[in-house]
Amino acid sequence: MNIGDKVRLLHGNEQGIITKISSGGRIEIEIEDGFRIPAMKSEVVIIHSAERQYFGDGVVEEKPTVATKNVVKSADGVFLCYLPLNDKDHSIYLSNNAGKNYLYMVSEVFGDNSRTVSAGTINSGSYVKLDEKSIANFEEWPTLHLQMIPINLRTEKTQTPFEKRVKFKASAFFKSKGKAPLLGKDGYVFNLTQTTKDLDIKALNEDLNSDKKTPTKPHQFERPAQSVDLHIEKLTKDHQFMSNSEMLKLQLETFEKSLDAAIATGMDEISFVHGIGNGVLRKEIHKALSQMKNIKYFQDSQQSRFGYGATLVRIK
Repeated sequence: MNIGDKVRLLHGNEQGIITKISSGGRIEIEIEDGFRIPAMKSEVVIIHSAERQYFGDGVVEEKPTVATKNVVKSADGVFLCYLPLNDKDHSIYLSNNAGKNYLYMVSEVFGDNSRTVSAGTINSGSYVKLDEKSIANFEEWPTLHLQMIPINLRTEKTQTPFEKRVKFKASAFFKSKGKAPLLGKDGYVFNLTQTTKDLDIKALNEDLNSDKKTPTKPHQFERPAQSVDLHIEKLTKDHQFMSNSEMLKLQLETFEKSLDAAIATGMDEISFVHGIGNGVLRKEIHKALSQMKNIKYFQDSQQSRFGYGATLVRIK
């Protein structure tokens, strides 16, 4: 027996593929929907090709699996699903419940390098297994880069391809428990299309052409709130897919934009609520403020207001 052989239990109906062979005659079999069960070599028999051809083997193939009528569909969209195999390992699935067929490619990103995990076609109402990951190595999971190109099987409105980079934070990942669409199993589920917006090329071209025809008007600043909350969940609903550096960048951009607007609209002071946390955001804000000439001073706010999780800025 070798890894990859298709086998059947002698004293049961289960059948699947050998995924691991251990000492002492123990093996591990992956059965339907990616679940694994332990067994002894003496408890299984290999399903030979002639038998599979005549009887059929019933083993799930490594191609997108079409959902049966018995599976209850949930929300529309393309989903990334992490389903537990055991208390440590999770299978990663791409589930297409969007009503549209897609060409897809999923890669792991390592700086300027990448590794393609899976690529192909995923039809509407089907799912495909991408990979397996151990929760014990959660912090070491690389960024996932997903690219989706819609397929039109008839003449219809063209939909824009989309892509998503996924780098999870533990606090967001473990709060996303739900039932995986089409697979019908509990796990950690993320809707990749929920916050995706199509790029309107026609409108973009019109804006670019209008800029060439009409003089540029001075930017009109809108007076910001007296207190600006920089907690990431206040700035975007897509934070569970962002890395720490991406979140920090968005928070600093919001800080700079709000401060510029406060100065331009003649405000005397403004507060930025950044929380206590690990202090990285506070440090970056204070560093930026210390280099600005139009700031009288800045200080940590009083505990009664923000628990020292905010910075008060006095403007000249």
